[in-house]
Parts: sequence; C-alpha cells; structure tokens
Amino acid sequence: MLFFGVDILIQQNPSWKNKRIALVTNNAATTNYLQPSRLALLQNSFNIVQLFSPEHGLNTKGIDGAFINNSIDELTQLPIISLYSKKLQPSQEDLANIDVILFDIPDIGCRFYTYLWTMTYVMEAAAKYNKPLIILDRPNPISGNFSLTEGASLDENYCSSFIGRWSIPLRHSCTIGELALYFNKAKNIHAKIEIIPCKNWNRNMFQTDWNIAFVPTSPAIKNFNSMLLYCGLGLLEATNISEGRGTENSFEIAGTPYFNNKMLCNIFNTIQDEVELETKNFIPKESKYANELCNGILFKIKNKTTFRPVFTALLFIKIVKDCYPKNFKWSNYKTLVNPSGVKHLDKLLGTANSEDLFNLPMQHFLSQVEKITTVYNWQKETENYLLY
Repeated sequence: MLFFGVDILIQQNPSWKNKRIALVTNNAATTNYLQPSRLALLQNSFNIVQLFSPEHGLNTKGIDGAFINNSIDELTQLPIISLYSKKLQPSQEDLANIDVILFDIPDIGCRFYTYLWTMTYVMEAAAKYNKPLIILDRPNPISGNFSLTEGASLDENYCSSFIGRWSIPLRHSCTIGELALYFNKAKNIHAKIEIIPCKNWNRNMFQTDWNIAFVPTSPAIKNFNSMLLYCGLGLLEATNISEGRGTENSFEIAGTPYFNNKMLCNIFNTIQDEVELETKNFIPKESKYANELCNGILFKIKNKTTFRPVFTALLFIKIVKDCYPKNFKWSNYKTLVNPSGVKHLDKLLGTANSEDLFNLPMQHFLSQVEKITTVYNWQKETENYLLY
C-alpha cells in the first residue's frame, strides 16, 4: 500500500509533536485513507495551532487567480492565514508564536501550478525567521519518470512569476520534497528542512496506479486526465480558446463558438498519434464564453506512459491559429499575482516572446517545438536530491 508523508509521520512520535505547529495545507491533502491531513494530525495529538492556505483556499474551491481572505476552518476551528492575498509569504508576526512549520499540499507535477511556489515562499520565511520546516512528501501524480519530463527550463530573466519563479522544466517529474531540497541548495535559502518521504512509491507510477481515490486539487482539476492534460492545455489560458473551465471536463476539452471542430479533429489526428481528438460540444457556466455554446474538442489520451501534453497543446494552438487567423486571439489572463494579465504565454511556457513561435511555417514550427519541449540534464542536476 502507498503511504504519503503524512501517513508516515502519524506512525512516528517526533520530539516536536507537542510544540506549537503551523500547518500549510488544503483539502486536497489527505491520508491514504482520505482523511484530511489536518484532522488526522490533530486526532493523533499533533499540536497544530495555526493553518496557512494557498491559492484556491483551504477548501480548494476558490476561483482561479482570485484573492483569498483569512478565515476559520470549519473542520477544526483553527485560524487560517491566506498565502494568496496581499502576501504570498508568512510574516514574522504570523510565525511569532510558532515553533515548527509543517507543509502538506499535493503538487500535480506542473511548473505553473502555484502550490509549489507557495512552498518556496514558506521555505524563505522559515529561513528568515529561523523556524524548522518539515515537508510531508507526496508522489508526483503524473509520474517521476524523467524520460517524460517536458518543457524547457524557465527563463528567469524574462519569465519569472508566481506561476514559475525559478528555472525548472514545465513537467518536472520530481516530488515536492525533492524540489524543496533542490531549491534550498540551488537558491541558497538555507532553511532547516526535513522531508518525511512517501513509502511504496516508484517513479514509474501514476496516480491511477496508487489504488487511492482521486481528490480534486483545485476547482478545475477534477480527475487524473485533467491533471495530466493540464501541463499542456493550461497554455490555452493565454488564448481566446476555452480550456473547459466552468464544465465537468475542464482541461480535458477545448472549444470556441467559431470552431469547425470536426475539421480540427481531422487535421490534428492526421499529424500525430499520441492523443485522439473527438468532438464534444459544451456550454461553460463561467470563464470564457460563459453560457455560450462552444464547438468543443475532447482530448483522449491513448497511452499515459508516453503522452507529451506540452507538445500536444502547442501543436493544437498552432493548428487553430493557422485555420482561424482572423478569429484566434492571444489573451491577457488577469490574476491576483498578474493583475494586467500580460505576457501570460511567456510566463506559462517560460520562454520570452513565445507568441512569435506560432508565426512560423508548420515544419519550422515543429522543429522549434521539439527544441523548447526537450529537457536536458535535469535528472543529473537534481540527482543529489532525489528521494526515490
């Protein structure tokens, strides 16, 4: 059976168990029998006195990119300090009466998913205010297989933001604990970090191999397929193509009122064989084209062990732009951390002037895409920090 870091910690009796603990967490963080981590820890006599929550809030239901207020946890009655508000990092005041910081939030293996970057701000606060940080590790749900790593490392000089602070591949194949160890050294953070590793996970496993029910990690990540496709279809945020937000198939479908979806499916399916596109119309309840009929396309992954979501999405955007030069538009994507929403594709892809890529002829485009999606030396760079 697979054990998360929180399951392992509960089996232990650490010396700091009765000290004042702050837990950075959300509802997606559970034990392997699906009990919320914070409740399981409290029931096992861990002295948690304060909660911190990331984007989407403790309940994981906050709108993408929206300000999250401080509140009280209905489950435990503990105070919650939001780290997706006027501040992204715990303050000295927040930690004044805290002895130990615990971090337990699932990552989904994608650079522009923000929980990872919340962890880095917590690491910096732990170092600054001299607080020990214990990270309860979790498996990478889209596998830790480095042959599946995809998307060139982010250009920190031009593209650094809260959806990608530092230079790692878009699909990074690491666990959050491994990245904490790597960043602590590479960025000279010097936090006092301890990782509680998982047990019985290997790097070739996907979430569907865990025999543990899927827990949605945010409003739009509703199932495993949306999680795997998100590494690619998340790029649609920078376009006027709906990525399915406001439907039950977010990040599994794409569409607009102007699509001839049958034609697009036929073109795409003749170029590649990693994923099969099918027509599936939808009406989003919110976000782009809210309450409008979208001629939609469903992305059906053929083989998760070889699927390349970043390549797939870039090719799809290119085909749409070529077929609809007058209808297709790049769009700003406004969030709390990027109020103007400008250069969103650059921030997502981690490459400056990335929109220019789509003006190239198809053959030149494909060769360039192979270059920017291929990852070099990442496994070697992180090998001293790998736990599995």
